[in-house]
Amino acid sequence: MNGTISNFRRARHHTYDNQMIVVVESVKTKEDAEKLVGKTVLFNTGKRDIKGEIRSAHGNKGALRVLFETGMPGQAIAQTVKIE
Repeated sequence: MNGTISNFRRARHHTYDNQMIVVVESVKTKEDAEKLVGKTVLFNTGKRDIKGEIRSAHGNKGALRVLFETGMPGQAIAQTVKIE
């Protein structure tokens, strides 16, 4: 299953550089998103894979909050990730 990185998880004055919001086209509700909690997410930078884990749903429309092991580059926004 593939997803698209939407943005960093952020607040008004703070950006969490290792947490991203991922949108999956086949997931439309919060209940469907909660079924994916705990799965592994891989982002390929070209040199190596950055591994993350789905921690929770984000909002009511099925977005996912993913915690990655390291900080993510800004170029990762709008790129695809692989959900295993």
